Amino acid sequence: MYPVDGDFILKVAPVFSGSKAEAQRAIVSEISPVFAKTLDAYAINTKLRIAHFMGQVTHECAGFRTTEEFASGEAYEGREDLGNTEPGDGKLYKGRGLIQLTGRANYRRIGKSLKLQLEEHPQLAAEPVTSLKIACEYWRDRKINAPADGDNLLKVTRLVNGGSKGLEDRAFYLKKAKAALADIEALAIGIEQKAKEPVLRRGSWDAAVGELQTLLRAKGYMLAIDNEFGAATELAVTLFQTGAGLEADGIVGAETWKALRS
Repeated sequence: MYPVDGDFILKVAPVFSGSKAEAQRAIVSEISPVFAKTLDAYAINTKLRIAHFMGQVTHECAGFRTTEEFASGEAYEGREDLGNTEPGDGKLYKGRGLIQLTGRANYRRIGKSLKLQLEEHPQLAAEPVTSLKIACEYWRDRKINAPADGDNLLKVTRLVNGGSKGLEDRAFYLKKAKAALADIEALAIGIEQKAKEPVLRRGSWDAAVGELQTLLRAKGYMLAIDNEFGAATELAVTLFQTGAGLEADGIVGAETWKALRS
């Protein structure tokens, strides 16, 4: 599980001032203690999945400064496709959540999944922790982890948005999320380097990489032994880690070395 928290969120989100900054801090401070655990519960727990989730959510919630859409919701009045069959349903069940939940029927459905009375008390959907869970439920329902694994921004965006609106903005936050996750990895690698085995990742090159490639070949992965940790070696490592029940992050640390030598 990646140790993503409020500091990570703020590295990705835009910097605000005044009332916007206050709103952002209030939301992030509530989400921070449960962020990593909640994402992990929904299998949003790899670099690409977390990065794409952040890229989308940061755009959708205006940089974590709101959990409720700015419009009144009147535009949804009478929308039977959303389950808005009663007068006032449009405003009552306006968009809420980090990825906006809209319409009486969706409030009822997600409320049932989360065991919350969202239909009876729709404002609950705007509470920061609940808003995070709503986004994760949506992510799982739409099976968005799959295109995230393929680093397919356009497909992820279409599943979230229904089109490609805000694609450039989402791409910008995706890039920032990847950089923030790389910083987390670099810190973890610095700690692991104190261990006996070298920590290897894409871009590494020396005899240790050659030893890694030799061990992978012995496990059935057809690699050239060239002492360079490139794309093919990273793919082989990731596949091996998956088969060994390890976190498939493509980084060769103590646990991966141990499994390779077993």
